[in-house]
Amino acid sequence: MFLELISFLASLDTGFNVLNYLTVRAVFSMMSALLISLFLGKYIIAKLQHYQIGQVIRGDGPESHHAKAGTPTMGGVLILFSFIVSMIVWGDWQNNYLWIVLFTAFSFGGIGFFDDYLKLKHQSSDGLSSKQKLVFQSIAAIIIAACLLNNAEAAIDTQLLIPFFKEVSFELGVAGFLILSYFVIVGSSNAVNLTDGLDGLAVMPVILISGALAIFAYIGGNYNFSNYLNMPFMPGTGELFVVCAALIGAGFGFLWFNTYPAEIFMGDVGSLALGAILAVVAIIVRQEILFFLMGGVFVAETLSVILQVGYYKRTKKRLFLMAPLHHHFEKMGLSEPKIIVRFWMITLILILISLASIKIR
Repeated sequence: MFLELISFLASLDTGFNVLNYLTVRAVFSMMSALLISLFLGKYIIAKLQHYQIGQVIRGDGPESHHAKAGTPTMGGVLILFSFIVSMIVWGDWQNNYLWIVLFTAFSFGGIGFFDDYLKLKHQSSDGLSSKQKLVFQSIAAIIIAACLLNNAEAAIDTQLLIPFFKEVSFELGVAGFLILSYFVIVGSSNAVNLTDGLDGLAVMPVILISGALAIFAYIGGNYNFSNYLNMPFMPGTGELFVVCAALIGAGFGFLWFNTYPAEIFMGDVGSLALGAILAVVAIIVRQEILFFLMGGVFVAETLSVILQVGYYKRTKKRLFLMAPLHHHFEKMGLSEPKIIVRFWMITLILILISLASIKIR
């Protein structure tokens, strides 16, 4: 939207052309989302408290969590609102990827919103059933994958790139691309949802991974940089630099209120949407494998649940003291802040390893 105004101003004074630069728009996108989150944060928290929209704590959870009952939830609305407004204002409306990300935010955010609503309505930690949630996620993921395939602007869009190896990739074909995209989107959405169990635990990795994906998007969308670094040139992906910047700003703004001890929780409306958005960006820039590595914390949390359920069904015993994994460490006696910061550190290390693949090829 702002690009049209910039074009008009540039016709009056060429100095305004600087606002057309991708990096400049990314900075303004991040700052806009951050300021919107900070400005609206206290207001939204107050409104949620007024309407008694508070977190329902699962009965079998760690005892320390019982004190969190009633903390305002559904704060993901704050993240998504800041993110979407900033992305629309500073993004290029002619870029199809921007609208796909927007649809992702609305669709998965809507699923999460309905799930949170049912939890609050019944005052239970159970919202949508697992099957219901999976059906809705699957429908949205298939639509998104089809849109990505339909809007492919380069042959590379159906290839699986292998990191750390120069010019090594596997052609997936249409069916392979759709299947991979489906599992990446649904898997990432649920993984972030499972991780969102401690104050700030999920949102900081989302911020860090967004930053890494922004770098890949910028390189892939720039012919000179991609050619110099021996990476595939992917037209149109550069605009995701602005999108990721908006997500980073919105995430930091939310973290201001979500850091320990949290004043607000993001709820499923935030976690389901953020996981799906990251996945879609990773698919567009063809970094699914590195996304799996960067999101190692999300992967570990998900695997801990799968292993716990499978092991219990076979032996009637628990493999972990409690799943997801962060609750296991709580049961071991580690303080919540220590677990959170260590998970952040692990994510940062995994991201640095992933970014090393840019030069180690």
